Amino acid sequence: MDTSDHSLSTLFLQLGLPAGKAAIEAFLREHRLPAGMTLAQAPFWNAGQAAFLQEALDDDSDWAEMADELALLLSR
Repeated sequence: MDTSDHSLSTLFLQLGLPAGKAAIEAFLREHRLPAGMTLAQAPFWNAGQAAFLQEALDDDSDWAEMADELALLLSR
């Protein structure tokens, strides 16, 4: 069982992205999720990132809560 901390920072690390506070804030400023688009459909993900996010949400995995939070942040 995966007992690691699942935070926004660790999600960014899982996606292969810089995970420092400033890097996450910059990512959120530079990217938006258009209305009606799911997180995994966003054009700024590569195929592996999109597949990871889709699987996390489809399987309601340990990462689903963080993926939902990221989608919310990108929708603002």
